[in-house]
Amino acid sequence: MADAQTPPEYRPDALIAEDIEAYLARHRDAGLLRFITCGSVDDGKSTLIGRLLYDSHMVFEDQLQQLESDSARVGTQGETLDFALLVDGLSAEREQGITIDVAYRFFATENRKFIVADTPGHEQYTRNMVTGASTADAAVLLVDARKGVLQQTRRHAFLAHLLGIRHIILAVNKMDLVDYAADVFERIEADFRGFAAALEFENIAAIPLSGFKGDNVVNASPAMPWYEGPTLVAHLEALPLAGDQTGPFHMPVQWVNRPNQDFRGFAGLASDGVIRPGDAVRILPSGAQSTVKAIETFDGQLEEAVAGQSITLTLADEVDCSRGDVIASAEDPPQVADQFDAHLVWMDKIAMKPGRGYWLKLGTRTVTATLQPPKYEIDVNNPTGEGARLAAKTLELNSIGVVELHTDRPIAFAPYRESKALGGFILIDKESNATVACGMINFALRRAQNVHWQPTDIARDHHAALKNQVPRVLWFTGLSGSGKSTIANAVEKKLALMNRHTFLLDGDNVRHGLNRDLGFTETDRIENIRRIGEVAKLMADAGLIVLTAFISPFRAERKMVRDMLPEGEFVEIFVDTPLEVAEQRDVKGLYRKAREGKLKNFTGIDSPYEAPENPEIRVNTVDMTVEEAADHIIAQVMPLK
Repeated sequence: MADAQTPPEYRPDALIAEDIEAYLARHRDAGLLRFITCGSVDDGKSTLIGRLLYDSHMVFEDQLQQLESDSARVGTQGETLDFALLVDGLSAEREQGITIDVAYRFFATENRKFIVADTPGHEQYTRNMVTGASTADAAVLLVDARKGVLQQTRRHAFLAHLLGIRHIILAVNKMDLVDYAADVFERIEADFRGFAAALEFENIAAIPLSGFKGDNVVNASPAMPWYEGPTLVAHLEALPLAGDQTGPFHMPVQWVNRPNQDFRGFAGLASDGVIRPGDAVRILPSGAQSTVKAIETFDGQLEEAVAGQSITLTLADEVDCSRGDVIASAEDPPQVADQFDAHLVWMDKIAMKPGRGYWLKLGTRTVTATLQPPKYEIDVNNPTGEGARLAAKTLELNSIGVVELHTDRPIAFAPYRESKALGGFILIDKESNATVACGMINFALRRAQNVHWQPTDIARDHHAALKNQVPRVLWFTGLSGSGKSTIANAVEKKLALMNRHTFLLDGDNVRHGLNRDLGFTETDRIENIRRIGEVAKLMADAGLIVLTAFISPFRAERKMVRDMLPEGEFVEIFVDTPLEVAEQRDVKGLYRKAREGKLKNFTGIDSPYEAPENPEIRVNTVDMTVEEAADHIIAQVMPLK
């Protein structure tokens, strides 16, 4: 099987087989460009990459043999090679003829090395496209010459803009199917430039080509003499590299290198700028300052390090610096804040839960972040037109919105447009450890810089000493009808007889005042528990023993409250009552209404309850009376000083 345009004998670079060390040495110092291919479904992204690899002689003989076999078996190009099969590796991709996951491929020319990410065109795989684009310097945006600029073309152009890609190559593909007509190409180019003007890309280049035939991919096409611009590869070779940019030095600290008592260095990947021995640096978020004593690497000391290099810095002073901190230029350090405005791309099937705590990972720092309801969702099908901002209470899979979030401690950051390393982050679900979103920080909220903790002279220990007790938060959780409030009330009475200072927060009572504005959706339940947690923390700071009786159905929110308090002060008490028993009691008639469909989002019926996995105390109200349960709890939490 042979394409009419391919040479009779295909051979990769002969130097690879003759002297691999010489081949590697030739390419060691060549610049590296990362780019993606994107666009609508069936625009030919995988075929174009396959042709790139083939014409660049980056396909080995065994791969070529496999390609010929696969083309005959599952190919879509008749008797010719199906270059898409070099990239589409999943069986589902080959069966359906589409790209589903992101496929990364390396290739090199005489002048440059490349890593290309083939991203899917289907709207339902937007998160996959975002993943591939997050590290790219340029985007090859394909358009089928027969179809022109489509909705998904605009969608991917906007996503590329959002993710900080500065260079767009509009690849008008399949020109062979429109007889290489210049007017078709010019019309598509004009259409796209009109849309993209609002996105303010640094550079847009339009190239007519045929990925299948190889026209203007690596070699200039004689079929389009009217096009006088560079081929796709020639243009990619000429693009400026990300490393060519200059800016203030940033290095997130990954590891404190302490091989012996005489050496203490801070290792990490320089993400931005240039650093030299003698340069003044600042450690963030603490703000401590020092100067660079030496730049260490495995191969010895350097006189200069630039973005993209892994280095170890030794400093002239003994400063407090650990993993997650940022070493930055003292003259122009990044900002430090704990509240942000950010773009968020939601990547999980479970919708965003405003008020829930997620792990936020930025650089090498991991903190807890709590999200507010979206300010708005972006209509990515019409991102630059009227009505592009949509009202939203949450973000679903593949949705993009602007949110406000706050972290549990200040972190060093830079706006994403200035630094991908210090402006881009991911969110991780604390229960499943799944990555649920990626985000781009726009700016810090001013109130984060103007609101500070006010120091007080009377500390929580003094409040507790006055009451002669250790503060506790006794957190009763269980289904409606399990007996939480009844048992909590009995425990408080027993503590009162022991002259303990207590306060009982009951779920129903609190909803008459503090939380009267909240409903019973998952989002409202999360906010309900967050507020109660903050109140319980303040009461514990006052030295009280706080008892709370709430269903609190989600483990993540119970853990959020636990994390608010000093270790040992949060006591989770699981009132373990089977659903059928709780439903039989049904004093308020709530289960009956829920079964009849008159009461929505009722825990245990149409809303989940996540039982504690390792509670400090478990009471079974089937086997225990209220008095027995209360005595058991008192025995577990005593002695209370």
